[in-house]
Amino acid sequence: MFSTLFGKRTKPEPKMQFDPVNPASPFCVIGDVHGRIDLLTMLVDALPRDASIICVGDLIDRGDHSKEVLDFVRLHPQVTALMGNHEQLMLNFLRDPDTQGRRWMRNGGLQTLASFGIAGVTEAAGPETLIRARDDLFEAMDTDMVTWLAGLECIAWSGNVAVVHAGADPNTPLEHHDPDTFIWGHPDFRTTPRSDGFWIVHGHTIVDGPKMRDGRISIDTGAYATGQLTAALIAPDGVEFIST
Repeated sequence: MFSTLFGKRTKPEPKMQFDPVNPASPFCVIGDVHGRIDLLTMLVDALPRDASIICVGDLIDRGDHSKEVLDFVRLHPQVTALMGNHEQLMLNFLRDPDTQGRRWMRNGGLQTLASFGIAGVTEAAGPETLIRARDDLFEAMDTDMVTWLAGLECIAWSGNVAVVHAGADPNTPLEHHDPDTFIWGHPDFRTTPRSDGFWIVHGHTIVDGPKMRDGRISIDTGAYATGQLTAALIAPDGVEFIST
């Protein structure tokens, strides 16, 4: 069915010499959405109807429909989201717009503000404009959405498969990590295989197609720029990738 719908069903690359993935039960992971509600709804509709679905974070920014993505994920009974660095940038802006606002604006915050109906802000906006935009955003989001966003977890795992946004330190047990490492990544993540048997499913770094190698399962296919959003279907009998 998926091949008929999308025509882009692919098999993972060879697993090198790592143990096979072995989750306690099957689940799905969706890569960085970045405001592409069209791709997200299409992909979720194509996944198994009873699937547990995890989004790796970066639901917002860059694309034009961040508000709609947040509403969809927050209210969907099968979907859980993890904290991405773009959600962290948004929360930093809400806490301290004067010092944190321009960084967020340069990295897609302008598109997110627009999706909430907030205009008149630029990347070079001054403190008064940023504070006003923060107040307008907080009102537009409402307390429930802000509380939900601030409470997103940084990691989820099942069996020997862990899901994070950006990466993990390959030389440190997962339970000893600083949460910022899961959100922003680690310099050794893409060059040093893990030795603890965990497979790490992640987004954050764009790849030209989903990849599975050296203990890493990479699924950020640059949806906002490429029009391709990817999910990994993780089960005890293997991994398959589905892309829009």
